[in-house]
Amino acid sequence: MKRKPYSVYLAITILATWVNLSAQLPIEKGDPPNPDHIPGFYKTRLSDIEDEIGQLKTGKHEVIATSPGGRPVYAVYYGTKEDFHSRANYNSAVAARDPVYFARKGRDTKPVVYFIGPVHGQEVEGIAGIVNLIHVAETGVDHRGKEWASLKRKLEKCRVIIIPSGNPDGRNRCPYDSFLGLPDEIMTKYGQGTRQDGTSWGWPQAKSLHPMKGNVGILGAYFNDDGINPMHDDFFAPMAAETRAILDIARAEVPDITVSLHSHENPPRILPAHYVPWFMKERITDLARRLNARYRQAGLAYTPDEWIDNPTIEDETFPPRTSFNLISALHHVSGTMAFTFECSHGTVNERTPEPIVSYDDIVDIQLNLYEEMLDYILENRLYWE
Repeated sequence: MKRKPYSVYLAITILATWVNLSAQLPIEKGDPPNPDHIPGFYKTRLSDIEDEIGQLKTGKHEVIATSPGGRPVYAVYYGTKEDFHSRANYNSAVAARDPVYFARKGRDTKPVVYFIGPVHGQEVEGIAGIVNLIHVAETGVDHRGKEWASLKRKLEKCRVIIIPSGNPDGRNRCPYDSFLGLPDEIMTKYGQGTRQDGTSWGWPQAKSLHPMKGNVGILGAYFNDDGINPMHDDFFAPMAAETRAILDIARAEVPDITVSLHSHENPPRILPAHYVPWFMKERITDLARRLNARYRQAGLAYTPDEWIDNPTIEDETFPPRTSFNLISALHHVSGTMAFTFECSHGTVNERTPEPIVSYDDIVDIQLNLYEEMLDYILENRLYWE
């Protein structure tokens, strides 16, 4: 992927810093304020990403794209990039009946792990996790001072790529740094946006107008400043530079495992991938069960076992309801074991009047996910040789 000169990125970063301070969406009158009790270790702002990147000593970073709002999309790298001796794209290699033509992954190469921070700007929990992950990679402890020596050792056994925020426009537009203890409808309002009459687009109707332009009151943080939801971009001709950069990294780095970090109002869970091979669906289900057991053992919120989806066939009847989304695209450009992870916002409603997670819980949920991913791929890597 062709990079701009560093001087251009420096100018973009300076401009982006000004934009970040000036363009945040105001909270409408009558809505609850941004929580004022957020602890210092819970870092979800774009400025927190900038600060963490500014302190890198072991990791390297680059700007991989510039958002429509002029904001940098960062990637942080640990370990040396492997030479997989590619001679065909992944699709063509599979058609030749051997992925080794795309990438030769032998036991002499490190596993490659890809963390994609939130592509929906209101799903800030993933940023809190990623910023703490980078701190662990650099120091061995998170921003609470809690030691994660085993996680750091496992990171050092891998090539690691981290995108702290996959949609800085959306994150910048979200006026909340946390939704812990706030009503579900507030998260929905600022996340998925409103129509001009003030009614919420909601889920799944927030996906029924794309790009999100025209009948828009609040442009939700789901979208970049051009109204593109990266999770449902046109992957054969990406509309967003952020989407293109995310896919370019997958194609160039050939990750063994990839997570796209999201959040919802329910207990944390891995969602099944669609339009990927059956063996990959089974691996993702296996990881989901392992992660659930880890959360249960750690005393964290976890998904009931019956909620963990077994692999399924897509759309056996008309009309289709299963989308080929960013997760599907990541697999088909690189062969990666890609999945969506939904953290808990900690929002409340009539059924759940108290948050099911705390700030500490959210960071632990995130860091335990990352360690389980590393454990899984170090123990269960697929070799292409």
